[in-house]
Parts: sequence; C-alpha cells; structure tokens
Amino acid sequence: MKNLKTFLAAIAILSAMFISNAQKKVVRVYPTHGTVVTAVTKPKIIVHKKTNFYFADGVWYKARGRKYVVVGAPVGLKVRKLPRGKKLVVINGRKLYRYKGVWYKKSGRNYVIVNV
Repeated sequence: MKNLKTFLAAIAILSAMFISNAQKKVVRVYPTHGTVVTAVTKPKIIVHKKTNFYFADGVWYKARGRKYVVVGAPVGLKVRKLPRGKKLVVINGRKLYRYKGVWYKKSGRNYVIVNV
C-alpha cells in the first residue's frame, strides 16, 4: 500500500512537470500572403520604390483602399540591423541570413532583402 502511494505521488509530480513545460511554448501563426485585414496596429511605414509598405508584428502589408493586404517582404529593401533570432546560412559559398522566411544579404553596412 505504501509503495502504491509513493508510485502515484511520483506520477502526479512528473505529470505536473510535463504540463507546466507544455504551457511555456507559444506558437505564432502568421497570415498567408493575400490575406486582407481591416486594421493594422501601430504599423511602421516604410517607403520602397515609391510604394508605402506597412510593417507590424513581423508581417508586411500594402494598403488597398481602406484595408491592408498581407504581402512578402519587399525585395531590395535595405535595413541597418537584423532582428534577433536570425540564422546564418551559407548557400553556394554566399553568406545569407534568414529570419521568419525573409532572406538578407550583407551589403556594406546594411542588409538587403533578397530572393533565394
């Protein structure tokens, strides 16, 4: 009887540990390109090739009337710093950086968004 209580207590402690670890993982789902939204919260407006792009929460948008359409990152856009969490990838001897599906190439002091 004492062994059964000890066994059940050990199982309860282990399952509590697994449950607490499972709750720490957060999965972020990004909308697919072409998705239309009515509002974007606190977007950063970036002008590239005479076109306004809106960037908020890791998603790029273009205005369409009073709504916004999810688009890919504008190729050729230069940025000063890369976001945290970027990954260095070497492809055919070229050093590229990847972050959430966007590829960057070092160009002088800046990084340029490229297609891969």
